[in-house]
Amino acid sequence: MKRGTHLVSTPTADSARASLEALRTEIAKAVVGQDSAVTGLVVALLCRGHVLLEGVPGVAKTLLVRSLSAALDLGTKRVQFTPDLMPSDVTGSLVYDARTAEFSFQPGPVFTNILLADEINRTPPKTQASLLEAMEERQVTVDGTPRPLPEPFLVAATQNPVEYEGTYPLPEAQLDRFLLKLTVPLPARQDEIGILTRHAEGFSPRDLASAGLRPVAGAADLEAARAAVAKTSVSPDIAAYIVDICRATRESPSLALGVSPRGATALLSTARAWAWLTGRDYVTPDDVKALALPTLRHRVQLRPEAEMEGVTSDSVISAVLSHLPVPR
Repeated sequence: MKRGTHLVSTPTADSARASLEALRTEIAKAVVGQDSAVTGLVVALLCRGHVLLEGVPGVAKTLLVRSLSAALDLGTKRVQFTPDLMPSDVTGSLVYDARTAEFSFQPGPVFTNILLADEINRTPPKTQASLLEAMEERQVTVDGTPRPLPEPFLVAATQNPVEYEGTYPLPEAQLDRFLLKLTVPLPARQDEIGILTRHAEGFSPRDLASAGLRPVAGAADLEAARAAVAKTSVSPDIAAYIVDICRATRESPSLALGVSPRGATALLSTARAWAWLTGRDYVTPDDVKALALPTLRHRVQLRPEAEMEGVTSDSVISAVLSHLPVPR
């Protein structure tokens, strides 16, 4: 190696885990009391999946995603989904250049590492569908030409669970493309006091650098972590347990639609990522239980009569988990 050049060391699995664990501490400088949502976003990145964040306005969903991208040193763009948003506003389009008398491709905001799709259910199905290819194939096809998206790539979409006027519910096919559906709750009293204290001391959510937020992990750490997750072992008993959970939802009298085989593979992936994050190279039943709700809650459909009785997707899945025998 020539003098003056520098070796960039490749992260090991252990150093990558340590870097990703440091994310919680770093993001907590800007976002208070949302550890489970942070963990869910990291799990999705490890599994090359996407996340649907559901919570009422003002619980820091947008700030959470911006803080994650800052702490990971990844590019991020935000799209405010509105009724008049066109698919080309997301994916990009061909633009005529009068100087060259040719059309050139102008990339849309989807060409980034972390795309924040704000209030995704406020835009019509045609624009919602423009994200499907990007989420599944990690490319965008415009005028017959496929264009690959950057790696890593994650869509973090938000929706408001209480305001349905003027919204377009996500179709089942698109919901199924989200690896996780994370609920972002209102903060506990002590956390809310902490939020107000920070704002009183001058914290501005628009200026993350002033909060001391700095990159603690990067794309190389994610790549090393993904390789380690892929080696995390899953015993036949655990695989059977995951299948039994999903099959039990299909037999539930409260559900019109149970979890598909794709949902089972998603639960396998998220349980492996969680097992690795917690320092093990094998999956336990507790790992499966820990990720069952966020991985499966959006993949089932309640019967109208069950919904009227106050039954929820979470309560059905929790009942399945409590009744199924756990492998030893």
